[in-house]
Amino acid sequence: MIYRFVFTVVLLMFAVQPVVNAVEVKDLYLAKVKVDSQSQNDRNKALKQALRAVLVKVGGQQQVLSHPEIKAHLNRYNRFVTNYRYEREQDQQFLSASFDQAKINALFVNANLPLWGSLRPQIVLWLVNEQGLVRELATEESSQALIRSVDELAELRGLPIVLPKGNVTQQTVNISDLWGRFQQPIYQASIPYLPEAILVIRISDNTLLSEEQLLVAEQCQLLCQPNIALDWSFISTATQEETQRFSERYYGTSRNELVSQALNEIADDLYQRYALTTDVNNQFTLEVANVDSLTGYVKIKAFLEQLSAVQSVQLTHVKGTVRRFKLTLLGSKQALLASLQLNKALNQYIDPLAPVEPDAVPIFYWEQQ
Repeated sequence: MIYRFVFTVVLLMFAVQPVVNAVEVKDLYLAKVKVDSQSQNDRNKALKQALRAVLVKVGGQQQVLSHPEIKAHLNRYNRFVTNYRYEREQDQQFLSASFDQAKINALFVNANLPLWGSLRPQIVLWLVNEQGLVRELATEESSQALIRSVDELAELRGLPIVLPKGNVTQQTVNISDLWGRFQQPIYQASIPYLPEAILVIRISDNTLLSEEQLLVAEQCQLLCQPNIALDWSFISTATQEETQRFSERYYGTSRNELVSQALNEIADDLYQRYALTTDVNNQFTLEVANVDSLTGYVKIKAFLEQLSAVQSVQLTHVKGTVRRFKLTLLGSKQALLASLQLNKALNQYIDPLAPVEPDAVPIFYWEQQ
């Protein structure tokens, strides 16, 4: 008995991972665009623009707009619109349009294009802006233009991005640690935000530039736009030992454009990990080991059926408190497992002492009792 107790403790020690937070993104099938007037011509242009925005948000990347099947439907926006209304914000008029989810999804399926579900990884963004010799951290209390660029891109791509709180940040991490991209203090400072990923963006008109670029900027004065450099690093919180990935350095003359470029690249990276390919139908079998009531079974089956990676769920075997399910997937097994990891309702416990059996049925435990 004592050996079994020790074994269980070891098993749990190996299974415990930092808690991450998946966010269900709302209004994936809604877009808001600027309009000059409420004329029919301006309304039609805005509805087409709104449809394009929704397709990018749902599809995860700009390239979906170039697909022949998608392009063929861009001028048929009226068949996808469910409702629209006009709004006014700060002397600017907007058209807010909602689109039919089933029809949009069917369009992607018919085009064999990946779908990105509404459950998406939360990102904590550490954005350090260097101007001259002054470095400033963008926080949720900031009002600078860079924050507006972040908000606009996050809404456009459907990315849950969290900026740190200024008063908390001052107590947990130094700006020099962020600029030096020291993983351990950044990781520790990010824990309160429960992110699935940590992103550090550095943008500078000084120390990230070469001596030659600085000399050109000095000689340029008011006659040209100064060079600006940006780079970013990315840390997954799946494990604390996750290797930090670094981008190449980018140059331009607009801070806002460089920040948008960086966030678009991160969105593409996450999209590749979590999007669902619609051109394959895979079977995946799993067991849930702690189903001790009919209510529990109903909740688990309903949970599995609502996952965007799952097309259908079938109960195939019952033994004691163990239920075996066969899932038909709309996409890959990797997409399903990534979605389960984000959601945390079903957790897989792996025996670190057992031999690896690739064909073994994975065992999960239902955490929402």
